[in-house]
Amino acid sequence: MKIVDVTVESFRYLSNTTRDSEGHGHPGPEHEATQSLTTIITDEGVKGYCFGGIPKAVLENLVKPILIDKDPHYREQIWHALKERQRLNLATLHDKILTVVDLALWDLAGRAVGLPVHKLLGATRDRVPAYASTMCGDDLEGGLATPEDYANFAIWCVKERGYPSFKLHTWQPPYPGAPSVKRDIEACAAVREAVGPDVPLMLDPFHYYSREEAFYLARELEKLDYYWMEEPMDEHSMSSYVWLCENTLLPICGPETAEGKMFTRAEWIKAGACDLVRGGVGDLGGITPLVKVAHLAEAFGMRMEVHGGGVGNLHVLCSMAFPGEYYERGLLHPFVDYDAPKPWLNKPIDPMDDEGYVYVSQDPGLGLDINFDYIRDNLVG
Repeated sequence: MKIVDVTVESFRYLSNTTRDSEGHGHPGPEHEATQSLTTIITDEGVKGYCFGGIPKAVLENLVKPILIDKDPHYREQIWHALKERQRLNLATLHDKILTVVDLALWDLAGRAVGLPVHKLLGATRDRVPAYASTMCGDDLEGGLATPEDYANFAIWCVKERGYPSFKLHTWQPPYPGAPSVKRDIEACAAVREAVGPDVPLMLDPFHYYSREEAFYLARELEKLDYYWMEEPMDEHSMSSYVWLCENTLLPICGPETAEGKMFTRAEWIKAGACDLVRGGVGDLGGITPLVKVAHLAEAFGMRMEVHGGGVGNLHVLCSMAFPGEYYERGLLHPFVDYDAPKPWLNKPIDPMDDEGYVYVSQDPGLGLDINFDYIRDNLVG
């Protein structure tokens, strides 16, 4: 079997979320947006799919020359070849493109043999408990504008929708008054009071607090019996995280966005800069490197909590022998119906039951049930 082509199709859909000037998602008026589907095609008719685009110049000049005529089962070789090309092309061949290619190759492999990806990896489970992961704070009345809003939303997520755990993303610039450690703690305290003492709670705050501000957050979260905190400081300063871990009992989860794939995670573990290691397909460049981080964490007896949702992360979670505890389901908001089906899919990628368990698909590959008619009818160009 050989790869004969790689295609990218972009299509329109209606979205009700927008991004602020810093890139954070929030509810907004309905508007037209675009999504892309990347397809890897073989000479035997087997295809692999992943939602996400590749710019035309990058596809033609950097991706196709590595993939065309290759055996698609040589995923490790292909991933390393792409990674090595990043050295002089990082501005264009970034990790999200490696993610799209790698996930499509894993999807192709599963479709070729009729198995879901987590079973190709070596399955450990078919469902994972989820935590509700909020959007960042806003100034929308009844949204996530006040500590009371977070408390009310936490009550709905935990007591009505069934999430076993809840994570706050608090206020970020450009919203007035952000960032504020005191306001973050007010929201965290309101949520703790609302859901009671037994629900695991986490905080993902502003990512550029000083050491003193991060330390204040950690000490206050200790009093509130929070489960962990992630990325309160610039992750390029690993020594700041070593200092924070040494001076607080609150578990610190990271790194999340620091460049360097599994190499950076190894250095953080070795230095004692985190208590839980963090990784996701989009942060590392696919399933292939995420599995490496999972095995790295296992070797140190450390839990790896997966960053973000999506089918790639879900399949890895269901293959980890030393598992991450939660699937991150979100980003959630009182004004957004997360469970509403995507028009380009015939079924959701992460269905959750009333007890807060997300089930991985048993269909071949990533388990994407793609609505090709919708995509064809809404193609851009």
